[in-house]
Amino acid sequence: MAELDVDLVTTDRTIWAGKARLVVAPAADGEIGVLAGHTPLLSVLKPGTIRVRLAEGGSVEADIEGGFISVDSNRLTAVVDGATLRTGSVAEAH
Repeated sequence: MAELDVDLVTTDRTIWAGKARLVVAPAADGEIGVLAGHTPLLSVLKPGTIRVRLAEGGSVEADIEGGFISVDSNRLTAVVDGATLRTGSVAEAH
């Protein structure tokens, strides 16, 4: 299955980066799901949870306070205002 390169960042640090099969994010107009091959996209994010299904299995979830998401050429970048990885997420083990 095709993969996305994902970067979840704040203005001063990387929260999580890696390969994903699917990213679901709380866009201003409702939740948006992004798979590899998605058309270019730029959207405002509202407070909520970003859910990342990892390419190798498992998932990462982060509660965010808003921000924006950019998608182009199988690369997704979410620049967020404040983010907290949820307890038990795969990313906390790394």
